[in-house]
Amino acid sequence: MGFLISAREVIARAIAQVIDPPPPPDITRWCEQNIVFDARSPMPGPFDIARFAFLREIHEVLSPEHAAREVTIRGSAQWGKTVSIIQPTLGEWHEYTPLDSLIVHPTGSAASEWVNNKWMPMRRQAPGLIRVFGAGKGENRDNTFNQETLDRNGSLKVASAGSPADLTGTSRRLVIMDDLSKFEPSEKGDPEKLAESRASGFEDAKIVRVSTSMIKGTCRITASYERSDRRLYHVPCPSCGFEQPLTWENFRANIDPENLAAAHFRCESCGKPIRHGDKEKIVRLGRWVKHNPGGSHPGFHLWRAYAPQRDWASIAVEYAQVMGWTRLEASGGDKKPAAPTAVNAAVEQVFWNDVLGLPYEQATDAPDWEALRDRTENAEPGEVLERGVLPATGFIFAAGVDCQDDRLEVQLVAFGRNRRRWVIDYRVIPHHIGDDEGRAALNALLKQSWKTELGLPVSIDMLAIDGGAYTDDVWSWAKSHPWSRVIIVKGASTQNGPLMAAQRFERRKDGKAKRAQKRAFNLNVSSLKAGLYAHLGKEDPSERGHTRFARALGDEYYRMLAAETRVVSRNAQGVMTSKWVLVEPTRRNEALDTMNYAEGAAMRRGWHSMTDDQWDALAAERSAIPPDRQGDLFDAELPIAAAAQREPRQSAQKPETDAARRLLNVLRPDAD
Repeated sequence: MGFLISAREVIARAIAQVIDPPPPPDITRWCEQNIVFDARSPMPGPFDIARFAFLREIHEVLSPEHAAREVTIRGSAQWGKTVSIIQPTLGEWHEYTPLDSLIVHPTGSAASEWVNNKWMPMRRQAPGLIRVFGAGKGENRDNTFNQETLDRNGSLKVASAGSPADLTGTSRRLVIMDDLSKFEPSEKGDPEKLAESRASGFEDAKIVRVSTSMIKGTCRITASYERSDRRLYHVPCPSCGFEQPLTWENFRANIDPENLAAAHFRCESCGKPIRHGDKEKIVRLGRWVKHNPGGSHPGFHLWRAYAPQRDWASIAVEYAQVMGWTRLEASGGDKKPAAPTAVNAAVEQVFWNDVLGLPYEQATDAPDWEALRDRTENAEPGEVLERGVLPATGFIFAAGVDCQDDRLEVQLVAFGRNRRRWVIDYRVIPHHIGDDEGRAALNALLKQSWKTELGLPVSIDMLAIDGGAYTDDVWSWAKSHPWSRVIIVKGASTQNGPLMAAQRFERRKDGKAKRAQKRAFNLNVSSLKAGLYAHLGKEDPSERGHTRFARALGDEYYRMLAAETRVVSRNAQGVMTSKWVLVEPTRRNEALDTMNYAEGAAMRRGWHSMTDDQWDALAAERSAIPPDRQGDLFDAELPIAAAAQREPRQSAQKPETDAARRLLNVLRPDAD
């Protein structure tokens, strides 16, 4: 039998339901209530925010109640931007408030792909979307690109950036631009600006830009991210707790081409490895940090290293494939690494954009040599070093030597913490490497001492000499010095491979192989040049990668340093490749080459791998005032400063600490 409810109770319940305020919007909660990954997913089952802890703050700023009008999300592909950001944002907004929303895709086909393969499958199974839009099967089979809510109190419009007509004649409170970097301008206007204007009628509108990057200099999402507060997700070191973002530069420095599975990050503070097994824990404990607090709006950058779906070894493997490290060729039944091939620029760009989430730089222009010169020569007294003077800080003192028919060209560079460098001197020795005079001059160079700003004498830590020409003469001279002091380098014939790799052997004139004896290395000069040119434009001396030049190096030095540019062109097979060419046919480039050789020498001494403790110990050693330094009438305070330095100097001579012992191992690897 049935029971009837009184009309009074029905009305009371209805009134209570109407006047009861809804819970505050929470996109994270919406994900947990509506998203279930199926068996095809690498993580089947209900959405778990503990595995996606980096999403919580993104969800907060995307909320209808958050004050931010704009939000930028730049990142790599395939870490869940669509299913865990775009679609939940649409769902929570439409559940929370009457709304007309707009989502813009770069093309009509991309829009159809999103609707049919991403939006509709979620709409048919997510309870929140079914309540708002229906399942889209019978009761609400509406137009693909214009979907109304069941209560007719809102709508979702799906548009194409390639069709300006889709972006006009409507006002929308929520505007989402997906794959923004692929938007192409048309004669009728810029689609990004047209989409922005759709929200201009609402004070509380929100404009969301989501995309991977494309080409550096023209990338829309990068331009938006750069004017944002540029948040990066910092995670704690499992060993010491130091918080840092997981950066590509850090990861790349810890990729071993012969053991890709061991690829890892390294703590910038204690120097200990951060391995993939630590990822789940440290990501759960991480937090977003603003790197441009004065930015106009919240901006997030996230790449594949943070995603729980993929391990770090897969990133290293993809990079190795792009760079040609992992190709194998059969030879007599055995397999050996094939010779590296030219990087396909298109494939390299896909890795840069889709895996790293970074804009790809198609070409690198040479810096303006006059600007570099004037920055030094017009500097205020005390802001730059005089020629031949070393900085009074921690540094590795390296020399790069280039061999020519009638001369040896030598560049002397100090390499410090955070990739900073100081060019100390540039010399031309008017003799051949095979002449007694040329060898004697190089021997004298190794015996010579240079003084720091405070007068401490320091000799060259490592010298790298070009072995690509006059090979036997170079080897003959180099072998008269320990391999821990002199190495032989050669520019790799390809742009692939690690920055520095040991040569397995050298060949004599008779064709027979001789062992390299830990002395010979191949340098990826293409990457070294690109890295150098990227750093030369940095004018802040405290900025990472800043280069400071000594006075009076001369115009020709700067012309040689800025002698090349990298250009992208299509080869005979139709593959886009890049190469370095002279800016002018008559321009010499020995200063650029010797800078690369000096950097190779510094890397051999550990420039890229020294920990903060080692840099601190080196700074204590090389920023000291020598006890026997004499003052003069204009240096009355020097004896007092020197006396204050003597006790630390004496204690520094005893390598009793772990940092000091590690430092000695870096600077004197051949010492017992």
